[in-house]
Amino acid sequence: MSWFESFILGLVQGLTEFLPISSSAHLRLTAVFAGWHDPGAAFTAITQIGTEAAVLIYFRKDIARILSAWFRSLFSKEARSDHDAQMGWLVIVGSIPIGVLGVTLKDQISGPFRDLRLIAVTLIVMGIVLGVADRLAAREETASRHRAVKERKTLKELGVKDGLIFGLCQAMALVPGVSRSGATISGGLLMGYTREAAARYSFLLAIPAVLASGAYELKDVGEGHVSWGPTVLATVVAFVVGYAVIAWFMKFITTKSFMPFVIYRVALGIALFVLIGTDTLSPHAGESAG
Repeated sequence: MSWFESFILGLVQGLTEFLPISSSAHLRLTAVFAGWHDPGAAFTAITQIGTEAAVLIYFRKDIARILSAWFRSLFSKEARSDHDAQMGWLVIVGSIPIGVLGVTLKDQISGPFRDLRLIAVTLIVMGIVLGVADRLAAREETASRHRAVKERKTLKELGVKDGLIFGLCQAMALVPGVSRSGATISGGLLMGYTREAAARYSFLLAIPAVLASGAYELKDVGEGHVSWGPTVLATVVAFVVGYAVIAWFMKFITTKSFMPFVIYRVALGIALFVLIGTDTLSPHAGESAG
């Protein structure tokens, strides 16, 4: 991998990680359309550490408060009723599904799941799911002559059951094209949470999963065409760009619809099917050395 490739892929990772369009799919597709080798699951997981560092800084006050309350809850029964302490435990609970499935499906994640036909399917299907969830949420938030505004849930109402459902939604993102934020936000909206609450928990929930995955994949750097230098550059670029994107996205979701992302996902998925169906693009493009 050249330095230029790593810079572009780091830029793509930073731009797409927090948007509900799937960063792993876009890294794969960027390499395909540029004629590069597939950067692979290991490169993807490690560069996500950069964007996750942006989450740690952006939510630093929340994270510090949650960690402090969680540690106190280990030794104080009274502290366990604190909402922040409960959030700490719920992040752990919500991380169980992706931890179990990530280890169980490791070979599929680095192999069959990177098939462009599967990516096209997940882009379209999860785009439609996001669209339905977004429309239902908008409908409940808007009053009409025959319908009052329905109050949506905040993170103070999050419990173990919903935490696990969020976690299962996050685990779906092991398949490129699903999108970690897209799946968890869709799940949150369908469970009745506000856009801001679903997005905030989605980003907090990703921290242990992404850091653990990235650390686990460090051993594979240097194998194949991906080396340490370009990987570090891509990770740094992803951090810088990712921080700007997360700040913008958290403001965007408070007033805007997800429909632009829905349209983009469906259009991209259809375009992939057309390219593959006309033999313009191989579903395994770039995989041989990736």
